[in-house]
Amino acid sequence: MTAADSWYLVIVGYAIMLAWPVSTLALVSFAVRYAASHRTATVSRSLEHGDGTPQHFWIIVPALNEEVVVGNTVNAALGLSGPGGTLARVLVVDDGSDDRTPEVLAAIDHPRLRVLRRELPEARQGKGEALNAAYRYIAERTASDGVDPDKVVIGIIDGDGQGSRNILLEVSRMMRDTTIGAVQVQVRIRNRDKLLGAVQDLEFGAIVNACQSLRDTIDTVGLGGNGQFTRLSALLALGDAPWSACLVEDLELGLRMHLDGVGIRYTSRASVTQQAVVDLRRLTRQRTRWAQGNIQCVRYLRRLMSSKRISTTSLLEVMHYLISPWINAVVTVVLLGGVTIATAGLLIGHPVPYLQSWTALAASGATWFAVTFFPGFVWALVHRYRLRDETLRRLLIAAAAYPVFLLLGLVATYRAIGRQASGRQAWAKTERLAEEPLPHHLQVALAA
Repeated sequence: MTAADSWYLVIVGYAIMLAWPVSTLALVSFAVRYAASHRTATVSRSLEHGDGTPQHFWIIVPALNEEVVVGNTVNAALGLSGPGGTLARVLVVDDGSDDRTPEVLAAIDHPRLRVLRRELPEARQGKGEALNAAYRYIAERTASDGVDPDKVVIGIIDGDGQGSRNILLEVSRMMRDTTIGAVQVQVRIRNRDKLLGAVQDLEFGAIVNACQSLRDTIDTVGLGGNGQFTRLSALLALGDAPWSACLVEDLELGLRMHLDGVGIRYTSRASVTQQAVVDLRRLTRQRTRWAQGNIQCVRYLRRLMSSKRISTTSLLEVMHYLISPWINAVVTVVLLGGVTIATAGLLIGHPVPYLQSWTALAASGATWFAVTFFPGFVWALVHRYRLRDETLRRLLIAAAAYPVFLLLGLVATYRAIGRQASGRQAWAKTERLAEEPLPHHLQVALAA
């Protein structure tokens, strides 16, 4: 290998390492400077297409063994109201629970609550099938009542989720534009007093928020499993089962809507909170499921590339979202392999051309260390600037732990590839943590 080749490898290696912090700064710049102005533009644009303001709201709560959280979730959902005091109806899909979930639900006596109990063998076929059952129930009720499906919005709040008080008002504001068929709200973590919870809130409250805001400007917003709101008419256009058996049924639904030309918007003015997974083993399992679902959705790339409804910019962003985890996994292996070979060469007295001394290896290691830790601290500052509901000290501690969180994501990616290659699809449900019940005064108000 010539000296020129050696320098070429060094330059390429540093370029790969620096690409992440540079892209982080670019995304932060967008999130801070342009997100607010785009929200204003979105409101102005909504006035150009008539009045699509929803008049009816259904909140679906998929529940499988949710006894420790479903009471709070249902009571919170029953307290949500939209424009003009419009109240949401809540439909809980009990997907074959064998804990005390049925008893907890039976104890909530409210005229706007419906419970759809699914028994085996239909039950426990995945969250997508549970949502489809609820969707078909709502579609039948809507048709029998003679209601325009364009005016009906279905929201998904998970068994541990709680929507902000303004969530239906904000969704209605976004859906005044008749071209908008779905809205995704911001997701936050409720139990962020623990370190893993704080890191996950840093992820959702800062990083995911910035990514979704960017996608909002180029019409590539992705739907999440929690806090997604869709017009019934947009779901009806997808047939009898809009949600699939994909392990990330929300991501696939969003891709199908984009292919149908349905507008999807994101808002950080409203939010839904959920529980963090605070056990490393369970968190790895959750992220492996997400990664495997991402693999399953790669099959849509061909249709996206041939679609005339998807702009080049939108296509590139979707491709980046679907493919980047696997590129990161490969690049990490390449970089680790290069460092391992360089270290071995120095130990046996035959240094490789691109790292010929321990000093050069140490300099590369210091750069790698800085690159790994830098983005987390930047996002901690963004979180503090935007939300102001956590101390800077706690955010900086979460930022210091963020690289370990990323390493866990890489492990999940490799596991997902193995699971998909071996045809394994079954998953154990994510466990919930017990919480204090809603305040008594709120429960009294809901019962009124």
